[in-house]
Amino acid sequence: MRVLGIDPGLTRCGMGVVEGSVGRPLTLVDVNVLRTSADLPVAERLVTIERGVDAWLDEHRPDAVAVERVFARSDVSTVMGTAQASGIALVCAARRGLPVALHTPSEVKAAVSGNGRATKQQVGAMVTRILRLDAPPKPADAADALALAITHIWRGGAQARIDAAVAAARSRP
Repeated sequence: MRVLGIDPGLTRCGMGVVEGSVGRPLTLVDVNVLRTSADLPVAERLVTIERGVDAWLDEHRPDAVAVERVFARSDVSTVMGTAQASGIALVCAARRGLPVALHTPSEVKAAVSGNGRATKQQVGAMVTRILRLDAPPKPADAADALALAITHIWRGGAQARIDAAVAAARSRP
């Protein structure tokens, strides 16, 4: 399975593609950060993110997309930008008919480190170990995107089977 993990942000949007399956070594395909300038209008920044996500989807052809679920922080302007970038990522994936999963930050931290309150450094260190990299991906948005993809590979398949079973049970008379 090939998964594109997206750590949404208006200024820095982490993008990471990981390939593999449960019980097998995972492989880094690509990682980077889409950046937009705070000097540009928000609409232009969102178009830049859309084009970047579309380009990654075209280039890497993932089987699924995993996006960090937006959660409330104290800074409303940060939450708004993150939510807007997240929406763009969801639309780009949905337009292609790709399955999309939302994972909370604590779920991702727990999946890769065993601790739902892990620090950015701990997540980066575990991503480095899991993907057998020479150094942690920089900036943290890149490591977070890879952690999202890893989480989806490890947990997403099981969740998809549970969702399918629930849907099948509901459709029975």
